[in-house]
Amino acid sequence: MAFLSLRGVRKGFDTARGRVAVLEDVNLEVEEGEFVCIVGCSGSGKSTLVSLIAGLLPADAGTLCLDGAPILGPGPERGIVFQNYSLLAWMTVFENIHLAVDAVSPGLTRAQKRQRTEELIATVNLTAAIHKRPHELSGGMRQRVAVARGLAMDPRLLLLDEPLSALDALTRATLQDELGRLWLQERKTVLMITNDVEEAILLADRIHPLSRGPGARLGAGIAVDIARPRQRRRLSLDPGYQAVRRAIVDDLGGGRGAGGQAAPGRMVAS
Repeated sequence: MAFLSLRGVRKGFDTARGRVAVLEDVNLEVEEGEFVCIVGCSGSGKSTLVSLIAGLLPADAGTLCLDGAPILGPGPERGIVFQNYSLLAWMTVFENIHLAVDAVSPGLTRAQKRQRTEELIATVNLTAAIHKRPHELSGGMRQRVAVARGLAMDPRLLLLDEPLSALDALTRATLQDELGRLWLQERKTVLMITNDVEEAILLADRIHPLSRGPGARLGAGIAVDIARPRQRRRLSLDPGYQAVRRAIVDDLGGGRGAGGQAAPGRMVAS
């Protein structure tokens, strides 16, 4: 069995007009150490899917398993980084990350916890800002703190729920490169949700398109056979790039919504 396995997963929500299916018959397998991206338009159910895997929502039907054990609720083996930073405003960078280290590693000595915290801060290149509070940081720096806090849990599976979508283009590109570097360094199993095809191709080993809802389904995985580390400026020159991009956009309906209107998100960015 795969490290992460979803079989026949369904999820819907009650509305004033009755039950609305968000996800329908979702099947997914992720091997340990893989970086997998799920790409879909806004409102397709991507965040619902990651919340199911995180154990924050129960599925209506189907099974979700991590390393052979059913996912029945949240657990420290799954770290999650959301789009919003959710940092504690009164704490410094060090204190925000140390809080997570302290929670998941109670057996470490005070000195070991401090060392682990400082290592994580260095990993995301924030040593110079170690004593700053969130209001003193840029959006990109705050998101680095959120990533370091997710890594502080030393999770077996790191879930990234559109963590870069609220950032400006330059900051987003910088953090994409940082995520690629961190994955090569840590080799964590990563499942990332994004609406950006280019971002997915830059980072992932494999990409699964998620169709539009209601009743969204995952498409078959599209392998990204491009050597790492990947360089953004040369990515589009790789022979496999256009084939992967075309397969994703075709699976998502050519990037067009109902009535021929451009779908939300960055699906059709060239």
